[in-house]
Amino acid sequence: MDVGELLVGALILLSGFLSMAAGIGALRFPDVLSRLHAATKPQVLGLAVVLLSIVLRVPSWGVVSTIVLIMTFQLLTQPMTAHMLGRASYRSDSLRRDLLIRDDLGRDVDER
Repeated sequence: MDVGELLVGALILLSGFLSMAAGIGALRFPDVLSRLHAATKPQVLGLAVVLLSIVLRVPSWGVVSTIVLIMTFQLLTQPMTAHMLGRASYRSDSLRRDLLIRDDLGRDVDER
């Protein structure tokens, strides 16, 4: 084994750890916003790390262009999805508003 294979293996292990942390956080955190944070942040970073390991293992233009597209779509859709899920949970009263530090959306929701 050479250094490149060890690096790829370490990156895949790191990606697995980040994905596991996202899953545990989504199950264990008490409220919707904490769960959304736990599910989106480490999951996106875990995907980026595993895609980096793929680029290091197979460095070709076809692979790099595909991975750039995958990361671009992931970075565009994941924050928007979390934002929409957070707003939906806020409007459905499944969110514990006493845990919020600052409630910017409350005034707008109360007016409607």
